[in-house]
Amino acid sequence: LLTIAVLVLVIINLVTLSFFISKEPGDGPGRKAMPREIIIEKLRFDVGQITKYDQLIEVHRDSVRLLDHKIKDNKNTLYNQLAKPYNQKSTEALFLQLATSQATIEKLHYNHFLAIKSLCKPDQLDDYDNLTNELAKIFNPKHPPQHPNHAP
Repeated sequence: LLTIAVLVLVIINLVTLSFFISKEPGDGPGRKAMPREIIIEKLRFDVGQITKYDQLIEVHRDSVRLLDHKIKDNKNTLYNQLAKPYNQKSTEALFLQLATSQATIEKLHYNHFLAIKSLCKPDQLDDYDNLTNELAKIFNPKHPPQHPNHAP
């Protein structure tokens, strides 16, 4: 009886383990769609457009990543100044650098979507216009959109 119980537990463990190994991360009914997937679906991109879009994404991410590092460094410098005597000129310069970097990121985002528009074929431009109305929702990190196939 003990041998049978051990065998049953081993089988249950193996089945459970295989389930977790075979399942892709993020799969399932509560899965949130990535902005890339949403854009590809809503604009009905073909394989060639997806390839070009993926290249745009890489360039865009690299550019934003560099600016994010610059912002992080400037914030560290700014908050490290709290332990020193107040220097208004230096502090204001850091605020200006932070604001400039953030504005540059927003310009990068804007230009990224103009580049996406340039990938669209004439029959996709209406879909693009509809997509622009949803951009704030799609890229809101606090409330990512539900993928239409996985909506509750």
